[in-house]
Amino acid sequence: MGFTSCSSTKTTRKTSKKSITKIDRVVANALKYKGVRYKFGGTTKKGMDCSGIVYVSFLEENVQLPRVSRNMAKRGTEIPLKKVKKGDLLFFKTSKRGRGINHVGLIVSVKKGQIRFIHSTTSRGVITSLLSEKYWKNAFVKATKIL
Repeated sequence: MGFTSCSSTKTTRKTSKKSITKIDRVVANALKYKGVRYKFGGTTKKGMDCSGIVYVSFLEENVQLPRVSRNMAKRGTEIPLKKVKKGDLLFFKTSKRGRGINHVGLIVSVKKGQIRFIHSTTSRGVITSLLSEKYWKNAFVKATKIL
C-alpha cells in the first residue's frame, strides 16, 4: 500500500513538471544569468547586455529574436501594460540623445500590479527591477508579447 501512495506522488510530480510552459522556461533561462556582469554585446555568463539576455533566453527555447533591442521591439504584438504577463518584453528609451528604444527587459512576474523584469544594466549587470521604480516608469516606451 505504501508503494501505491508513493507512486501516485511521483505521478503527480511528473504531471506538474509537464505543465511548465515555454514561457516559464524562457524566464528560468534568464534568471540563470542573474548577477552576471554587464558587457556590451555580451551573450554569455562572462558578460551580458540587455538584449543579450533576452536573445539568449528565447534562443535556448528555439525562439529566434533579433539581437538588438530596437529591432526586438518590432517583433511580437504590442500590448497594454494592464495585460502584460510573465514572459512579455518591456522596452525603454534610457538615452536623452538616442533615437528611440535602446533597452529591453523580460517580465519575470506580475503580482498585485507590480511588474518585475530581468535585464542587464551597465552599472549592476543582470538584475531584476520593478517597472514602478521612477527611472523605469519614466523611460518605458511599450510592451510586447512574443509567445
